Amino acid sequence: MPLNNKDSELNITRQLNVAEQIHNQTIAQTCLTIILFLFGLYTIRAFVPALIWGVIFAIACWPLYMKAKKHWPYQKLGFILPLIFSCIITFLFIFPLTIIAVEATKDIQTAFAWVMHASHDGVPPPQWLHNIPFAKDYILNWWNDNLTDPQSASDLFANLHLSRGVYVTQRIGAQLFHRGLLFLFTIITLFFLFKDGESVIQQCLRGSRRLFGKQGENIATQMISSVHGTVSGLVLVGLGQGIILGIVYALAGIPHAALFGIVTAIAAMIPFCPLIAITAVAFTALLKVSSIAAITVVVIGCIVIFIADHFIRPALIGGSTKLPFIWVLIGILGGLETWGMLGLFIGPALMAALMMLWCSWTAKKKGLS
Repeated sequence: MPLNNKDSELNITRQLNVAEQIHNQTIAQTCLTIILFLFGLYTIRAFVPALIWGVIFAIACWPLYMKAKKHWPYQKLGFILPLIFSCIITFLFIFPLTIIAVEATKDIQTAFAWVMHASHDGVPPPQWLHNIPFAKDYILNWWNDNLTDPQSASDLFANLHLSRGVYVTQRIGAQLFHRGLLFLFTIITLFFLFKDGESVIQQCLRGSRRLFGKQGENIATQMISSVHGTVSGLVLVGLGQGIILGIVYALAGIPHAALFGIVTAIAAMIPFCPLIAITAVAFTALLKVSSIAAITVVVIGCIVIFIADHFIRPALIGGSTKLPFIWVLIGILGGLETWGMLGLFIGPALMAALMMLWCSWTAKKKGLS
């Protein structure tokens, strides 16, 4: 019996040592994982926005992609359908940007020609300056003093800092190159998410269940629904507003109606911004077309914005996120200020997750009041 007790004590001691060793190894593995994760995140920090945008695009297009995949006849060529979807999304971004670039190039060429003409011959005040409702006399006097006479115009343009203009051009070129590179990596990320998305989803679900249990999966589902609702409520509704108002601009005879429609659509994706675009278009209509066209743009624009912001968006976003629209709006604006354009999607997703945790925490449980 004493020997048996001694053996039992040794076994217990060995088990305790093994348990302590496993505990220490778990702590060390956790620390190593966190350190490697932080170093990895720091290494790819410049491309994190591209990865997040790729995930957002993949989440937004995933239901449509899965429907297309069910009817796709060439299942063995697994890379063709992801490539097609990636190309379509690329075209949806490149097409409006191409229109903006073409129009901007034309305007820049016109501006340079106008500057050369003003420097050699002078430019009398255009007729639309007489339609300005305020400060008309001051602007006309300034124009006559500086642009009507060729010598005055030449002196005015000579005083402009060309070196500053070159610096600004270089900065714009560098930013365009950087944004283009990020967009390229976004599309590459999107392609691989489409291609390997189902296995990635399964891995994420297994990891979430191991770390957080069923609650983690529910939170992830709610955040994904929030992204879907935000895409529908912001992007699709914004595009709809841009198309409708672009048609109104064209019917009103406003120059560059397509360009203004695209700008309005982009502005309509951000709360309170479409009014700025409509005001600019109305001011252009007042100067170049007529006061009736300007009033028409303002009235129809306000009606479209009112319907979209008070009926369509709350139903699309609030219904998907299960959030009061005030919290959706706070999430959008707060995310926009904190994360930039990414915040349009990150903000509502975070608000939806926090609301779900709050409801779970405050829910009545059996035996508790």
